[in-house]
Amino acid sequence: MPNMHQYIERDSGLVHTEPLFADRLVRLLYHPVRENAPLLFRALTGARASSFLARLNYDLPLGTRMLGSRRFLGEAGIDFSECLDSPNRYDTPRKIFERQIRYWDRRPLPRDEAAIVCPADARVLVGSFDATSALFIKEKFFSYEELLGPDQPAWREAFAGGDFAVFRLTPDKYHYNHVPVSGEVVDFYEIDGAYNACNPSAVIALATPYSKNKRVVTIIDTNVPGGSGVGLVAMIEVVALMIGEVVQCYSERAYDDPTLMRPGLFLRRGQPKSLYRPGSSTDVLIFQPGRVLFDKTILANLHRRDVHSRFSLDLTSPLVETDVRVRSLLALPRKLTPSGEKP
Repeated sequence: MPNMHQYIERDSGLVHTEPLFADRLVRLLYHPVRENAPLLFRALTGARASSFLARLNYDLPLGTRMLGSRRFLGEAGIDFSECLDSPNRYDTPRKIFERQIRYWDRRPLPRDEAAIVCPADARVLVGSFDATSALFIKEKFFSYEELLGPDQPAWREAFAGGDFAVFRLTPDKYHYNHVPVSGEVVDFYEIDGAYNACNPSAVIALATPYSKNKRVVTIIDTNVPGGSGVGLVAMIEVVALMIGEVVQCYSERAYDDPTLMRPGLFLRRGQPKSLYRPGSSTDVLIFQPGRVLFDKTILANLHRRDVHSRFSLDLTSPLVETDVRVRSLLALPRKLTPSGEKP
């Protein structure tokens, strides 16, 4: 079944087939349209068209019927019992996608205070920029040289040979991003770009899409008092088709008193950082070389051959996503010797 895309649910270990939102439309856009009408393709993946499609699909009743979002939401199994507001409030797809939840109860942090946590309810793949690593993935989802920005040589040097994790948020997910580590913001900037879809069909069709889309980069120094102690961490929030904005809204308690992101701000692990406007999108975390050990379950799932994934290293080596919950374990710090080298 070549069009099937499956993932593994971490909590249960079950294999699920993903109901891909607007998959036929995405495949049409990223194959016949992109190949035969490149000017039209660029227009449809630009800011103006993305904004129009978002309003049609998420705010207008006619659009929600035409593009099937209401039916999709009905099949998505969203748990409204974890939401802060009454279910009656969620009368448009936009309100559902921007919902707030009781994360302090329903997404508990790991008991290990050293744990690096997942920034979103998402499906995750992990990899490495180090060609000698068993996790080495060469420019499948993004170009490393482009990802952090063309005018950021210091950050490209700092993270060269490091490890990364790619979190793909699907339309049914809770769309707040949370901070994966504790530390101080040392840089924060936006990079302009396109609004390509994050559907697996689009990711496969368009080489290195995550480094071509508009994105927001936050560099966190965790080697500060109260920090997680794993060096520099880059958190990159990537917009997608129908997502024109990442709203920065860091909160120390619940969702109260949101603060804009800025250098010098101390971020506490597990707290809300930002909100994606409706649709689906992607978070990318980058760690410096030798600083983290990814969760064993995520690693064990990565190359399972009994799961149908549209992502692969080659024709015979699948890359299998694990469905994870925000604030759950992603990785643990790797112990270093006094000299700073891996033991």
